[in-house]
Amino acid sequence: MPVVKSTAADVDTYLAGLPDDRRAHATVLRDLCRTELTSYSEVMAYGMPNYQYSGKSEIAFAVQRNYLSFYLMREDVREAFAPRLAGQDTGKGCLRFRGSAGPDVELVRDLLRAVAAEPGGRVC
Repeated sequence: MPVVKSTAADVDTYLAGLPDDRRAHATVLRDLCRTELTSYSEVMAYGMPNYQYSGKSEIAFAVQRNYLSFYLMREDVREAFAPRLAGQDTGKGCLRFRGSAGPDVELVRDLLRAVAAEPGGRVC
């Protein structure tokens, strides 16, 4: 089970190396990112899938030992969504999704749409 630092060369390889249940949740995040961040590049950086605009990572995700992390590097979007993020399991710049329920699709989609609305915003 990868813990953030994967050696995969691309996202397909990263996902293929995950157990089925974890792959399903990570694939949901990938699909949301690819749908909403159409002007972004999908790359592997820092051992995890990243979505970059003009060479700067704004979104990433990683399968951790006990949860799925969704990294939102856009400080402006985190601030704008502070009320909705208040009840979530968060860390510095990330949301953690634990258990079999997987990611909160509606929240992630809204965050990604806010990121895509103003690409290249304030990255921390």
